[in-house]
Amino acid sequence: MQFESVVDILWTHTWWSFARDRDLPYSTAYHAFNLFEGCVWIMFSGLVLVRRAALGKSDLELWYALAFFTFGLTDFREAYYQQSWLIWLKAVNLGLLIWLRHLVMTKLYPGSKLY
Repeated sequence: MQFESVVDILWTHTWWSFARDRDLPYSTAYHAFNLFEGCVWIMFSGLVLVRRAALGKSDLELWYALAFFTFGLTDFREAYYQQSWLIWLKAVNLGLLIWLRHLVMTKLYPGSKLY
């Protein structure tokens, strides 16, 4: 395998794109699901900001909200194109979300398991 094809697969390859004119059920469902999912992640971001405004515990929650927000933005992008760099970005963002959740829950809300 040549270096260019490895780089393409790992960073630049477009795996899927949305096109209304194809009207494939899977394509339309995947598109709609990602738009919905992006809204849900941004809603989670808003909920974290509301909790921070009400309780004002730490600026760490601002980073947590930002991680939710950027994850939602990646879903809006994924609703139209799924590319290798986007998958890597989502993986890093998800790891950051998990790490920030751990920090927020253990440092700020140690007795809480869900919220």
